[in-house]
Amino acid sequence: MGAPQHLRGLERPAGAAGVGCPEGDERKGQWMKERIFADFPDRTTRVQRLVKLPFGKSVDIAYKSIKVRFFRSLITTLSLVLAVSFLSYTDVSNDIANGMLAGRNPEMRQALIRAGFDLDPGTTNVAASPKQRWIILLSLLVCTVGIVNAQLMAVTERFREIGTMKCLGALDRFVLRLFILEAGMQGLAGSVAGSLAGAALALAGGVIRYGTTAVSQAAAGDVAASIGLSTAIGIGLSLLGVSYPALVAARMQPVEAMRVEQ
Repeated sequence: MGAPQHLRGLERPAGAAGVGCPEGDERKGQWMKERIFADFPDRTTRVQRLVKLPFGKSVDIAYKSIKVRFFRSLITTLSLVLAVSFLSYTDVSNDIANGMLAGRNPEMRQALIRAGFDLDPGTTNVAASPKQRWIILLSLLVCTVGIVNAQLMAVTERFREIGTMKCLGALDRFVLRLFILEAGMQGLAGSVAGSLAGAALALAGGVIRYGTTAVSQAAAGDVAASIGLSTAIGIGLSLLGVSYPALVAARMQPVEAMRVEQ
């Protein structure tokens, strides 16, 4: 009796070895595989490749995740804004002082001394004092610890989300990329806002204490460099703070993540 209509064409070819024969089973399996994939060229090689999401899709997922957790992201970003703004304020204030010293005006030098700068008779350059460096270092350290804590809490809240992505085929590097992108977006926004705010406060304070003429002597290149350096440090701290939580999320086993009750 012939094979059913939907299976015709897959019958064992004439002369094939019996089912019980290993050589016959191997030949039959190879022949059926060729018949099944005859209408799908290169399917056997393509099916073995992993599906990779484009980078733009990863950015979109990271952005939507930040929007969903907007208030928590805002708190984390604000801590970075405060630390970076203090760093930018200190650097730009020193740039203003150096611009005033470069003019070699005795009145401006006295204005700096009255403002609290410790200037020797031959001093021509102002840098952050050891006390300022320690305060800046501590503020950046506290900011980094806060970022680590916030990201670890985010990983805990997203156990099921991470497990679902991994069950759907997401690789460890994809999960790692998502957390790094989220931290990079928050770090960029917070660092730019903080550096600009700190520079604006330093310039406004300089105008109030020394006058517009004194502030105008500050080199624009030095001010821009201080803003850029503060922004880069803020982004670096954000990425450093997310490194450990991102590794924890990437190494999470899907079964364990899906088993967590929320």
